[in-house]
Amino acid sequence: MKKPRLVPPCSGWQEDLPHPDEVPIVMPALGFDTPNHQDDVFLELPRASALIRGLMIWFALAMSILMVVLSWLFFSIEQKLRFEIWTIFFCCLSVGVWSAPIFWKFDVSPPRDMPLRFNRTRQRLYAYNFNYRWWNPFERWRVEPVAYDWSQVRAERWLKRGATAHGVVIKGGVVLSIVKPGTNEVIDRFPLTTMGADEHAWAYICTYMQQGPDALPPPDPPKDHNDVSWCNIAMLLAPKVKWPADMDLESRTAP
Repeated sequence: MKKPRLVPPCSGWQEDLPHPDEVPIVMPALGFDTPNHQDDVFLELPRASALIRGLMIWFALAMSILMVVLSWLFFSIEQKLRFEIWTIFFCCLSVGVWSAPIFWKFDVSPPRDMPLRFNRTRQRLYAYNFNYRWWNPFERWRVEPVAYDWSQVRAERWLKRGATAHGVVIKGGVVLSIVKPGTNEVIDRFPLTTMGADEHAWAYICTYMQQGPDALPPPDPPKDHNDVSWCNIAMLLAPKVKWPADMDLESRTAP
């Protein structure tokens, strides 16, 4: 039975994918995605914060309206309410006050794209990461771009199962784990794919970094992630991608 090489392994670990210098064992592919950019210098891949954007914001608005209506009804009732009823009311109000901004921020705060750049000439990875704590809607959720040497990058495939009222939900993907040089100690970790091309996407990246774009099939035309539908309010309100100027220049150019 295979055991994880990295310390600690990712949550839901299934297997360690090939080392970045090893020849991929599966066909390179990105599934339904296409690179934002691909040439001899760098490859940029898109990442979405969620499979669907634009729904949670409506839950937030509905929750806010419900809380206002519920409060008005309770305070407009003339007869004296029992203590138990008031307790239930304030519990429901607390849940609403906490969940409404959570729903709103989940849809509006993440940037329109969270790209990954792989600079072949510099042998570097640049990640446009968005960090947040889902249970705390009152703190600032922010973008934290990072850069690492390609030799520090590892990939792990994960799979999680959960039971719901409608059956079993299975979710999986690939995370990129950054190790301390010369060790298997993980110092950073962030997603590559979720319910996407998975290990095929890792094979695509490794093939590019090892052999260049000529070893890959010609990509489809890139998507403009700032071309947002007028009816998707969440994406219209979401911030555009803006790399730090020095990192942007370094990640797009040769040494």
